[in-house]
Amino acid sequence: MSRREPGLEEGFGSGLPPPNSITSQGVCDFKKSPMSLSKSPDRIRRMFAEIAPRYDLLNHLLSLNLDRSWRRRAARALRLGRQPKVLDICTGTGDLALEVWRRVGPLGGRVIGADFTREMVQRGEAKRRVRKAEGVSLLIADASALPFASRSFDAVTVAFGLRNVCELDRALEEIRRVLKPGGLAAVLEFSPAGRGWARRSFEAYFQRWLPRIGRWVSGTAAGGEAYAYLPRSVSEFPDAEGFSRVLENAGFTAVSAQRMTLGVAVLHLAQRPLDACAEQDLATAPAGSRGSA
Repeated sequence: MSRREPGLEEGFGSGLPPPNSITSQGVCDFKKSPMSLSKSPDRIRRMFAEIAPRYDLLNHLLSLNLDRSWRRRAARALRLGRQPKVLDICTGTGDLALEVWRRVGPLGGRVIGADFTREMVQRGEAKRRVRKAEGVSLLIADASALPFASRSFDAVTVAFGLRNVCELDRALEEIRRVLKPGGLAAVLEFSPAGRGWARRSFEAYFQRWLPRIGRWVSGTAAGGEAYAYLPRSVSEFPDAEGFSRVLENAGFTAVSAQRMTLGVAVLHLAQRPLDACAEQDLATAPAGSRGSA
């Protein structure tokens, strides 16, 4: 790879830009369309920074602890060989990165978790140390401008994070670029539940109760904002079929969508084609990240 990916203990980023210097590469406030949801990087970072202290508790509580099983299923789906290298983007406090490492660690694997919110990564680093996950490194990086050489990873994972990315197309380009040919992308996302009572129950919980519980448990207005943002971000994100088309349009193959828990969560799997073009990788790589894998 063109640069060393340090663990958090070696300094935030170690050569990466500090969190406050990471800016949007596009217009993400949607000022021309007031009905759209703002995904300004500054707003997203601030929101998650403020709820970081109780983020894990809220996740487990509000999902009735189902988020653990969803992450386990995503990790199982990777089916990697010996000494795999896995990148988990939008890693948050590192739950999926640590779950993946639990499976690939015995294979001699290594997992890198990346997120652009410093406070979330700090929490993840504390968990990594408690669990003595020596094969996991956590760092600060933007999913839309990953600081890794092309064709570096056997798999890229992301759990409930792509909804929050301002430039979804750019993030998917980056995932495809850093994957080795034939490498697998595993994306966990929420999706509106099917129809009838399941959909009505889903909407009532997400829209009415979830923001209130989030505000109460977090003890901050930011908790209410974050968990009011959640149902809106889910409603504006493509459904399972729509996101499958997005992945195909981004150049992925073998795309599939596995619905879980009445369709509330979906595991999307997609592969980087075996005949991917190295010249295209180099053309789309961010400055400073090009080099041999």
